[in-house]
Amino acid sequence: MRRSPDGPLAGALLVAMLLALYGAFVYAQTERVMGDIQRIFYVHLPLAWVGFVAFGHAAWGGIRYLATGRREWDVVSASAAEIGVLFATLVIVTGSLWARPVWGTWWTWDPQLVTYLILWFIYVGYLVLRAAAGDDARQARFAAVFAIAGFVDVPLVWLSARYLRALSPVIFTSHSIGLAPSMAWALLAGLVAWSLVYVALVRTRIRLGLLEVRVQALEDAAA
Repeated sequence: MRRSPDGPLAGALLVAMLLALYGAFVYAQTERVMGDIQRIFYVHLPLAWVGFVAFGHAAWGGIRYLATGRREWDVVSASAAEIGVLFATLVIVTGSLWARPVWGTWWTWDPQLVTYLILWFIYVGYLVLRAAAGDDARQARFAAVFAIAGFVDVPLVWLSARYLRALSPVIFTSHSIGLAPSMAWALLAGLVAWSLVYVALVRTRIRLGLLEVRVQALEDAAA
């Protein structure tokens, strides 16, 4: 009997999340200017990273669906986009919680924030399109194209954060990480933990999506 990978994944996720929480709220030193509110960063940035990965995964699923016509890849694309929108929503929320005490406002029309909001709207639109498509293969293909095209905004977010920033500092450069060692460790732990959360969520959502496809096929056959 083949052993399910969910058990080891759940164990690794639990350990990684405990280390990430310890790093963010205990181990990392307090930032001198922002104080403890800066600790949101150790959640905010990993959430943003996972959101980008999820949207890339959705785009890849769309590419594979267009190339093969296999419904499984359509499920992969839709599942990744769903999780990506969830993480992107959390990015916007945590960013606002960070911004209010630090910048004095919940939101500002900084190019980085605007391009990220556009990214959120793009993939919310994709989910609406995919839900409306149902079993229509032609509309599903159109939704796949939308998922692929939407990913173009991801490098725009990165470029705006690096070159058009008004408020956010650049943390990573080609020479160093602009963080103290304890902060860098907390950030790395957060990146690992939230990446594992994504793996667990997207695996579960894909399995559920494939079951939905099989149920729909059985209903169509019985009709």
